[in-house]
Amino acid sequence: MTASAVPSTASADAAVTGDARRARAIEWIRAVHDDMTALFTRLDGGSGFREDTWERAEGGGGHSRVMIEGNTFEKGGVNRSVVYGRLPAAAAAKLGGRGVSDGESQFFATGVSLVFHPRSPMIPTVHLNVRYFELSDDEGTLRDAWYGGGTDITPTYPFPDDVQHFHRTLAATCARYDPSLHARFKPWCDDYFRNTHRGNETRGCGGVFFDHVRPGEDESGMDPETTMAFVDAIGRSLTEAYAPIVERRRDQPYGERERTFQLVRRGRYVEFNLVHDRGTHFGLHTAARIESVLMSLPPLAAWPYAPTWPEGSFENDLLAMLAPRDWLAD
Repeated sequence: MTASAVPSTASADAAVTGDARRARAIEWIRAVHDDMTALFTRLDGGSGFREDTWERAEGGGGHSRVMIEGNTFEKGGVNRSVVYGRLPAAAAAKLGGRGVSDGESQFFATGVSLVFHPRSPMIPTVHLNVRYFELSDDEGTLRDAWYGGGTDITPTYPFPDDVQHFHRTLAATCARYDPSLHARFKPWCDDYFRNTHRGNETRGCGGVFFDHVRPGEDESGMDPETTMAFVDAIGRSLTEAYAPIVERRRDQPYGERERTFQLVRRGRYVEFNLVHDRGTHFGLHTAARIESVLMSLPPLAAWPYAPTWPEGSFENDLLAMLAPRDWLAD
């Protein structure tokens, strides 16, 4: 399914029944899930996925596709879920919902989330998710609805041209829908993916991140169809933004030193996902399947005590490269 074929969130969205609106979102997420599964099957060049289907007692469930000990990827997964039920007012407000009552709200959420940890430290780790969220009152009246998502790259070895390619591709994707999107969502990503408990250290080299993008209300002025098409394009962006990096780096030699540093950087990745990541927290607080929630964690990581690296080392160069910058500049 291409962006132009995304099921439309019709302009008269208020007239669309909840069931039809949600079915459209579920169909879209299923298509992204299948396309990303196919992409990473191809990129790995050997292994397939184990698929687990799970149900959530409070409502909904999902499909987790996990790759373990692949040719290219040591561990990775592509998950999709549809969950629904009730949220206390405080929880709805914490999610950023508008128009909620003092009591509980009905919620509906569907999305795709993927993380892949390459075997080679020369290939960066990648994360992506796209999602749709609704809040309704007890009578079923829609109170709020929005999209969220994004993608970011986390290298171990400092290849600036890889990061520049990633950002330039995302900027081009954003520009197809509105020229302001990349300029807004790139800094949001830089600010979000930080281990604030480690002196505001960035997790990786960023990408784009957005939340509470409301069809017809976002400051870009995108109508509902364009909004959904944009989020769909981000959901499929890794074919152009990430796949060429994998192909370029997969056969590059590395040694124990690079592998050791990869495990240290993975440790920082684990810290962010467990301490700060909103998606992880949402899964933990809504009784989602724990194996699916924690799918994003790498199979191996390391936490050496207070590590330092000398000036001029590739490790030190990587840490310097993590500082947010304008990757679109020549």
